[in-house]
Amino acid sequence: MAAGGSTQQRRREMAAASAAAISGAGRCRLSKIGATRRPPPARVRVAVRLRPFVDGTAGASDPPCVRGMDSCSLEIANWRNHQETLKYQFDAFYGERSTQQDIYAGSVQPILRHLLEGQNASVLAYGPTGAGKTHTMLGSPEQPGVIPRALMDLLQLTREEGAEGRPWALSVTMSYLEIYQEKVLDLLDPASGDLVIREDCRGNILIPGLTQKPITSFADFERHFLPASRNRTVGATRLNQRSSRSHAVLLVKVDQRERLAPFRQREGKLYLIDLAGSEDNRRTGNKGLRLKESGAINTSLFVLGKVVDALNQGLPRVPYRDSKLTRLLQDSLGGSAHSILIANIAPERRFYLDTVSALNFAARSKEVINRPFTNESLQPHVLGPVKLSQKELLGPPEAKRARGPEEEEIGSPEPMAAPASASQKLSPLQKLSSMDPAMLERLLSLDRLLASQGSQGAPLLSTPKRERMVLMKTVEEKDLEIERLKTKQKELEAKMLAQKAEEKENHCPTMLRPLSHRTVTGAKPLKKAVVMPLQLIQEQAASPNAEIHILKNKGRKRKLESLDALEPEEKAEDCWELQISPELLAHGRQKILDLLNEGSARDLRSLQRIGPKKAQLIVGWRELHGPFSQVEDLERVEGITGKQMESFLKANILGLAAGQRCGAS
Repeated sequence: MAAGGSTQQRRREMAAASAAAISGAGRCRLSKIGATRRPPPARVRVAVRLRPFVDGTAGASDPPCVRGMDSCSLEIANWRNHQETLKYQFDAFYGERSTQQDIYAGSVQPILRHLLEGQNASVLAYGPTGAGKTHTMLGSPEQPGVIPRALMDLLQLTREEGAEGRPWALSVTMSYLEIYQEKVLDLLDPASGDLVIREDCRGNILIPGLTQKPITSFADFERHFLPASRNRTVGATRLNQRSSRSHAVLLVKVDQRERLAPFRQREGKLYLIDLAGSEDNRRTGNKGLRLKESGAINTSLFVLGKVVDALNQGLPRVPYRDSKLTRLLQDSLGGSAHSILIANIAPERRFYLDTVSALNFAARSKEVINRPFTNESLQPHVLGPVKLSQKELLGPPEAKRARGPEEEEIGSPEPMAAPASASQKLSPLQKLSSMDPAMLERLLSLDRLLASQGSQGAPLLSTPKRERMVLMKTVEEKDLEIERLKTKQKELEAKMLAQKAEEKENHCPTMLRPLSHRTVTGAKPLKKAVVMPLQLIQEQAASPNAEIHILKNKGRKRKLESLDALEPEEKAEDCWELQISPELLAHGRQKILDLLNEGSARDLRSLQRIGPKKAQLIVGWRELHGPFSQVEDLERVEGITGKQMESFLKANILGLAAGQRCGAS
């Protein structure tokens, strides 16, 4: 008797745990679809690799055009001014003596741990043709690159995390494809033809029909990857004997399944992308098919730059769909992946323009923000069916009446022989307020008809009690959530209306008083606008007896008019004049002279009509020839003419003099 009671108790505990697991699965999917909290941001990390000089190339003895400053910054000569250099700073810089292990351990290896958390990651190799992108990603048998090192470490991590006794069971699959002339080709199955790129309901990018090969060891990876690599399209150009004519993408998926309840599932994807290099057909000598290939490559890379610019500027439309490459990289740039961009550059001066272009793209890419999140779900169908007694299939009121006093404590291990009617089985479902009674009656009639015809399988609505209770709870939670959102929407609308009413009251225009001296005789000509510094107006208005003089459009007599004058004086030809006291004028000139002799380039830019280039010219002239003796010495500086000097004095002395008088008051 005690053994039977303990067995029934364990069975009820298992049923409760299973119901909780399914309920949690429903809540997880709902929160996944309607995420109320945005995942934390993760900026795209950028590393730059400078390859060494290639033996046997022309100009190998020349000094390089790129020089590393430290582990994160570098400088390159400015082609517009050879005495200046352009400085760049990235997350990492690897010089010409860096090894494959340095690049992998410093930039790629830290992101592999995110795959075991159900998040996505991507590594992109970018740069001009001949800069060493394929060597960085693949390497050689003596110096393996990013792809073999990443796969070796990832398989080791999955073996450790998926060992017996661990909570998760892990599996790894790989796919390998190329984008050649805007066609997605499966390198593991070249006969499959052009594939399409789709997007699922969660926003994940996928390719239906792409071959997936399971791998459990590095030998399995080599068995699939090496033959597929030979299917990639390559060609010879003047710059590279084995130039990549397509973008290659290696996709590695890590699937995780929890061994115990609630049986969660996670999926992490790793993109290892070897981009084709941008090409200048004048230097590569491409013709015919090679010219068409380079056109497709340059077009896709141009769209890639547009995507980066659109993300940095916050534009409403990001042109992902303008290219197959950007469509596939939608997760990696501005999506849900931890992204690493390895920009490969060359030291030769003949690659100078390509190097500058690659560095500028890398500098813009490091401003892109991604938002990685965990791809986790709960699958209720993985739970095995739980056999419940007939009394457990009944609703709560019927079950209480059917149980005896002892059965309420331990329950009955054997099911009842008499089957319950459809109305009894559906008693909890009938309590749903949202169900139409006519619809319920029609469903019950259809259920009885199928039962009378001996239909195999469970009837339509006679589901087990556990699943019915879960459905009822899910529906109730949805109804409560909808009511809460409706209430919140009404509150926000009321608050918005109140704010609009308050703003309308605060900004109500006031009535203007008519001027006492204004007459309604005839139409007078419109007065022209009067312009003067704001500081001078405030300072003069502060003194009650002061007469405010302003800049007026006057004739050749050049008279000044007071604001208190009722009638304008005689008209004349247009000219402008401002009368300022000699003391303020002298002080303004002295202040400009002090700023020219002591101010930095940034201070000089505060003056009117002095831009960055002219400020640098003034500082350089001052270092060569000594301090300025007077303001007119600016005419000696290159790029400053006499007319510019005259407008410079008019614009700056007026502002500085007005600022001085305002400060003195």
